Amino acid sequence: MAVIAVVGGPGAPGATTGALALLLAWPLQPGRRVLLVECDPDGGAVLAGALEGRVEAVFGLRNLAVADRRGLLAQTLWEQLIDLSPAGTGDRLLLPGLTDPAQAPGLAYTWEPLLEALHALEPQGYDVILDLGRSGAQGPGAVLARRADVVAVALRSTLRGLSATRPRLAALREDLEHAGTGADGLGLLLVAEGPYPAAEVSRQFGVPVLGALPYVPRTARLLSDGGDTTDRRFIRSELMRTARSTADQIQLLVRRRRQRLAPVAAPPPVAQPVPESHPLSYPQQPYAQQPYPQHAYPAPQPYPTPPVPQPAAPAPFPGQSDQPQPQPQPPVYGQVLRAR
Repeated sequence: MAVIAVVGGPGAPGATTGALALLLAWPLQPGRRVLLVECDPDGGAVLAGALEGRVEAVFGLRNLAVADRRGLLAQTLWEQLIDLSPAGTGDRLLLPGLTDPAQAPGLAYTWEPLLEALHALEPQGYDVILDLGRSGAQGPGAVLARRADVVAVALRSTLRGLSATRPRLAALREDLEHAGTGADGLGLLLVAEGPYPAAEVSRQFGVPVLGALPYVPRTARLLSDGGDTTDRRFIRSELMRTARSTADQIQLLVRRRRQRLAPVAAPPPVAQPVPESHPLSYPQQPYAQQPYPQHAYPAPQPYPTPPVPQPAAPAPFPGQSDQPQPQPQPPVYGQVLRAR
């Protein structure tokens, strides 16, 4: 699953319009779905804009803050989604944003659990686009940009638009380097309104341009203020063709970043051969096949038993015969000894 954060800036650079264009133009393989989440703390704009108020403001992000306090965020998420797919197939979905900026402080502890719930949709084949507006990448919602695969900064190629974007882009780059997964996922979503070409803007900012959307107010108004987005002329318009190529560039960047961030298994250690001249070298063939070494020691000889010296017979006393004398017999217990 890819998580793409679209960040805006001062002067309405077109972040929400660009995010909606990506939602409708996102290439989907069979079984894949894409979800747009309005995370702008200043409030969502799709219900009153693209949907022209046809859907009541009873669905959306504010309900997830209440559900999170009850431990039901993942279950409640499915109840808040609106199907924006032209044929009603449920493969292009919307999670509406806040209806009042005063509700934003209540989401301070919900952004991270919400991001965890969105990442949990990966086994079901979901890609997620986050519309952070111009202040959603700061403060409590900064975690959404830090943990996104790609962060696309929307800006207009006018002098005013470029001047307003430069300091915000520098701050965002530093935050991603120190608190995120790196600034190599940072890119520009350019609206070609001014005279500055995409290559020059990329060179000046040191950030790649992921897509240069044409400045066509009449076509873009269908996304910002409502209209028939199923019309063939809109589907084949230059805006939507560019949005499709931008989606391809974003997916390519996602794959490159995931290859870089994927953990690399350490190769098994390779045993170095010990030189034969080394005193600790072993035979090259397996130890079990080696015969037991035969040493050239002489066969052990029986140790000679030394002779045991025999005591010499004592010499007889004078007047005593050398014949053996009878030894007195020990008394037998139980018999009475009588005097002679």
